[in-house]
Amino acid sequence: MNILIVGAGEVGFHLAKRLSEEKHNITVLEIDPEKARYAEEHLDALVTVGSSSSVEDLKKANVDQADVFACLTDSDDVNLLSCRFAQKLNVPHKIARVRNPEYTRPDFILSDFEMGVDLLVHPERETANAIARLIHQSSATGVVEFEGGKIQLLGIRLEKNSPVLGKTLRELWEEHGNIAARIVAIKRKERTLIPGGQEILVTGDQIFIICEKQMIPTIVRITGKEDVSIQNIMILGGGLVGQFVAESLEDTINVKVIESRSDKSEEIANILKKTLVIHGDGTDVDLLATEGILDMDAFIAATGDDETNIICTLIARHLKVPRTIALVNKTEYLPITPTIGMDAVVSKKLITVNSILRYIRKSTLENVDSIPGLDAEIVEIIPQKGSRITKHPLKNLHVRPSAIFGSVTRNNKVIIPTGETRIESGDRVVVFALPKAIADVEKLFK
Repeated sequence: MNILIVGAGEVGFHLAKRLSEEKHNITVLEIDPEKARYAEEHLDALVTVGSSSSVEDLKKANVDQADVFACLTDSDDVNLLSCRFAQKLNVPHKIARVRNPEYTRPDFILSDFEMGVDLLVHPERETANAIARLIHQSSATGVVEFEGGKIQLLGIRLEKNSPVLGKTLRELWEEHGNIAARIVAIKRKERTLIPGGQEILVTGDQIFIICEKQMIPTIVRITGKEDVSIQNIMILGGGLVGQFVAESLEDTINVKVIESRSDKSEEIANILKKTLVIHGDGTDVDLLATEGILDMDAFIAATGDDETNIICTLIARHLKVPRTIALVNKTEYLPITPTIGMDAVVSKKLITVNSILRYIRKSTLENVDSIPGLDAEIVEIIPQKGSRITKHPLKNLHVRPSAIFGSVTRNNKVIIPTGETRIESGDRVVVFALPKAIADVEKLFK
């Protein structure tokens, strides 16, 4: 597939890297020569210096040959105008990144077609939705939903008193009657493991379990975790992510937002109807204490600065806040967050890239997601008729050990597959795989 990406910033760069690893033909158009030079040195892509606001520059970047056009600059106006150009030039699929919430409202004056886009991605809105899911499932370090939330992938960190420590996965599941759930990945220090039945769980492991939604209380109990009843939340940062989180929770939970900019504090105080907005420095421990952090059930650090979010989250953990969530975007920070004691982490960049990947891959994959700090992808895929996956039981397919089948949905019934399971055409299958195995998995389903 020929894909033209406009913007070699964090999102555009990471998207280009992911797609080039999957052997797509990638062209990157970047207006900043320094960013373009860096992208050219580090990506397997054709990089061109130019502006997507210029039809001539788009043509130089071979827009007429593109199957997908993704405009990911920091300017909504540039992104939408560029998609209109791409539409006029008959590009089949147009994607725009936007920050203005108006553009994504159902009652917006222009339709997606009139704006020239097939997919509008609002990173802050999607990040806020991810944080809200973590709040509602308070024992989790990460939550990914499939089948409209019917199936969930739950991340749980094992503490030193967890009753599952020192047992193999096979022993653990036999002990609990082979419940309809599966551990599909383990994050151990800085390694991601796709486990077999003989894998033994140890303190500090972050395990990822796939199951039906109604099984979650059972899973939480088995792992020795406790779901905290969340009634009071403190959010650090009144940017769009903080606003959207507060807006989605304020009707049922007591929410406080701490914002360091006085003008921004006034602005969001007028937007949020039931949230208490405080103007102050969230890194000031005395301020946090004065505003009742010790009484909080959850603390969310959602400023635009990763270092501030990490430090303030660790302060909240030190003060025994039961639930902490941090917004961390720098990729190099993500692998170390579990080792320094952080609870749950979300990455706006990864969430945005995953949204775009879901759209690009929808011809074969129904869904694709990843969890910050985990070197694996979760894909939901439907086998084509006559594909290899439908011809043999799973045990006879010799799938490489870096991939594992998590669940199968057939006629609205969820199956946790075993080696005897045979996938059928039309099944919806969730697979957990290391990046090197994704291409092999897709071949099985074609």
